[in-house]
Parts: sequence; C-alpha cells; structure tokens
Amino acid sequence: MTTARAAVQVADRRYEIQEFPLPRIGPDEALLRVDACGMCGSDVEQYDGGFTALGVAYPLIPGHEPVGTIAEIGAEAARRWRVRVGDRVAVEPVLGCGSCRACLTGNYRRCVSSRHGAAINAYGYLPTSAGPGLWGGYAEYLYLDPRTVLHKLDPDLPLELAALYQPMAAGLRWFAFDSGLRAGDTVVVLGCGQRGLAGVVAAREAGAGRIIVTGLARDAHKLELARRLGADVTVVADTEDTVAAVAEATGGEGADVVVDVTAVATQPIVDAVEIAKPGATVVLAGVKGSGATVSGLAPDRIVTKELTVKGLWSQDIRAFEPALRLIESRRYPLELLHTHTFGLEQVPLAVETLAGRVPGEDAVHVMIAPGA
Repeated sequence: MTTARAAVQVADRRYEIQEFPLPRIGPDEALLRVDACGMCGSDVEQYDGGFTALGVAYPLIPGHEPVGTIAEIGAEAARRWRVRVGDRVAVEPVLGCGSCRACLTGNYRRCVSSRHGAAINAYGYLPTSAGPGLWGGYAEYLYLDPRTVLHKLDPDLPLELAALYQPMAAGLRWFAFDSGLRAGDTVVVLGCGQRGLAGVVAAREAGAGRIIVTGLARDAHKLELARRLGADVTVVADTEDTVAAVAEATGGEGADVVVDVTAVATQPIVDAVEIAKPGATVVLAGVKGSGATVSGLAPDRIVTKELTVKGLWSQDIRAFEPALRLIESRRYPLELLHTHTFGLEQVPLAVETLAGRVPGEDAVHVMIAPGA
C-alpha cells in the first residue's frame, strides 16, 4: 500500500474521503495503522464548526483518540518508545514542543507553541497542508511525530475497550487524582456522557462513599448504565431539582467533590456551587463553547463556603497509564460503554449518532474503525 484513505473535514458538517501518500519514515518517526479511533463530544463540536472561532482551519483529518498497530518505525523512535512493528499502541492527542516551560516541567498538555500553524497542537486538529497530512485518527494510517506520547497495549484487549482509554484517563484525572477525592467522600457527577460514566468508575475505584449522577430524561439509558457501574443515586435534571435531590440524598450535607462534565449548559456550574459542602472541591471539565457566560452564579457562595474551584483540560501520562491498566484489568464491565462502530465513509453518521440526532439510537461510546 502506498496511499491511505482518510475522512477529511473540508467545511462545517462536510467530510470528503481523500487519499494521501504514505510518508517516508525517518529514524525518529513512525507510521501507525489505525485500528480504531474513539469519538468524544468535542468531535461533535468540531463537526459543527465550533472550533473555527479558535483558529482551527480546514481541511483537516479529525480524530484525537486513535488506537493502532505500528506499521513502520525508525530505529531511534523504537528505542525511545520501546515498541516495534506489530505492537498495538494508544496515542495521546497532545503534541508538545518539548522545549517550552510547560513541556519541560512535565505539563505538556499546556503547551501553547504553535505546530505547523495549528491553533490546537493535537492530533485531529492539525491541517492537512502540514506534511505529511495524516494527522488525524479518521484515517487508515496516522503519522507519528517524534514528540508523540504513546502507550503499548495488551494485544488481546478488544478494540472496543482499548478505544476507551481517553474517557477513562479523563475519569481518573478529573474525578480522582486532581479532585482531591478521599475514601468515603460523596461525589456528584454532573453529566452522564462517556466521561461522566468513566468518572463513576474512577470515583468508585478511588473509594468514594456515595456517587450521585445527573442526566436528562433522554439519557435514561446512560443513567441506568451509571447505576450498573457503581452510582448510588441518579437524578433526572430536567424533571427534578438537582440541588434539592442532592440535599435529600446527602441528608442536607452536600458533596465533597462535584465534577461538571456537561457540554454547553452553564446551569450545572451554578448547581455545583450550591451542591458543594463547605470546603469542597468543584471541578469544571465540561466545555461550554466560545463566549459562554454563567448567569445566576453567586461568587460569594464560593467565598463563604471556602470552595476550591478547578478547571481541568485534557490528560497526560499520569492519567493515561493507570487508565490503561484499569481497562486491561477487566474489573469493571466497561464493554457496556461501547455502543456503535462505524467505517470511514460513515463518519458524518457516526457524529450525528454520538450527538443524539439519530432517532432510535442510544449512543454512549462511538468509534471509527477504518478497516470496517
């Protein structure tokens, strides 16, 4: 094979299947055959054109959650990554520059150095005009830049589980590691998408005493899944008073940790401040969109309750490694999260399905399998 097919986003809500020549691989580079690429809520926002205001330009190949098999690798890259041809790996999306202060202090997810003129330095967001063009997971092959961070996988792990590595890493970092969660704490998860559900698993793994999850009436299947994964209480936020429901479930005490992973909606931020008990931590990890503001937020409630409010974005090796080990352990029925698999020609349908815009399809985790 000398070329690779890819689903290229050329405009808002418009993809084209295009072919790209496979690049020549140097000593510190590699070529990945993409076996699967998970999708998340930001893929929907990207599909709708939500990132153009941030400077993300078309054409590009989306897909920032790729899992694949090393097809070709240079000697230096093989030594550095400790992998060889035939190994299956998961790829972290962020491409740090390696020389700025953020990268040098281990916080490469915060790197703001521009790569190839891109507004977001990550797989799935770089333009195809930057050689070799194969920068996204919605393709048969992915070019692996020398600055890539990747992780070797158990070859026997089903792709449907392997493709959950990013939601699970988010769950561990946002709900367990950086939230300050302690054994016995009460955790409220605002939002029951795949990251909220992964957060249920992460909170249970970290020893949470009580887990409360919110969702909408249309999310009944996700709330049921939350209970199967370890949630103690679920709240239907568009038919119940979330603050009152949490107060009832906690005997009026509130929560030690509140994590908002809802998309677009800002009311959950207001609710989070009310739900949190004095001295609690509120984690904001749900992207609301460019220009979003929060109406009804009472700043003095944050002050008088002495709350810690954290904004968390993305993950790094400190979350990816334990996430992969947790998935490989099979301690939780994570296969329940995966609901749909689509081929390259079906990318628009896959995005619409994940967004809940396809009647009769109750999606949770969706992935693209280029070989399907």
